[in-house]
Amino acid sequence: MVNLIFVEPSGAEREVAAPEGWSLMEAAFQNGVDGIEAECGGSCTCATCHVYIDEKFIDRLEPMGSNEDEMLDCAAAERRDNSRLSCQIEIKVEFEGMVIQTPDTQI
Repeated sequence: MVNLIFVEPSGAEREVAAPEGWSLMEAAFQNGVDGIEAECGGSCTCATCHVYIDEKFIDRLEPMGSNEDEMLDCAAAERRDNSRLSCQIEIKVEFEGMVIQTPDTQI
């Protein structure tokens, strides 16, 4: 299991343990993290699982695909340099302790 910290829109921190191979979206959704809508269920056809990744972990992520890049342009919250769709990030052991912030709104 990989320990992650989600920061909800309220500022509350939720520590979540999730298995390698799950997406960040699955980890958040399965653990009731506030701020992840996941309307498309992880098929990268919406931007309702938009998150901000801790800058210390950005270089550990797989590069963003063109579909994810386009979807982030449609995100309801501000797109930042550390914006990603949580459905597109597969959890790896090197993500231990990663902080993931959910935006104020997804829709």
